Amino acid sequence: MDIRRVIILTVSHIAFAGIGFAAGIYTLPILIAPDAPDVQEINTIAADALFNGEFRRDLKDSDSFHWGEGMISVTNDVISHRGKLAPGPDYKLYLSPEFVETEADFNRLKTTMVRVGDIRTFDNFIVPVPSTVDITQYSTVVVWCETFSQFITSAEYQ
Repeated sequence: MDIRRVIILTVSHIAFAGIGFAAGIYTLPILIAPDAPDVQEINTIAADALFNGEFRRDLKDSDSFHWGEGMISVTNDVISHRGKLAPGPDYKLYLSPEFVETEADFNRLKTTMVRVGDIRTFDNFIVPVPSTVDITQYSTVVVWCETFSQFITSAEYQ
């Protein structure tokens, strides 16, 4: 076997291993995600909401792999979302006192935010609000990927 063939085989195997790893990172959260909350449960929360907002795909740092769309409803007890999020690992829900639409905004404001909880589903979600959090002190719901420090989406609710 000549050296050229060894190099080509090595490079191709490394490339395919990288593609497989990336595909695994993308698909694993989808495979292990629990069942999404029922639409009726989401609608019941929305009917009692103190505030509403909308996740949109056209935010500055949203792209084809990092996005959210749909309506959010905020109560003193829970934050719910009726819509879809791009699948990904380790999503966290934050409340911010200012609107956030970029990774830079998030990093600048992170010390003023409160982390509400984990998002485990990509079609609809319900996240309990800790009793120590006053939702009226914030204006924006932010979805953030903690593992990759990546902005996903946000919605201003007041």
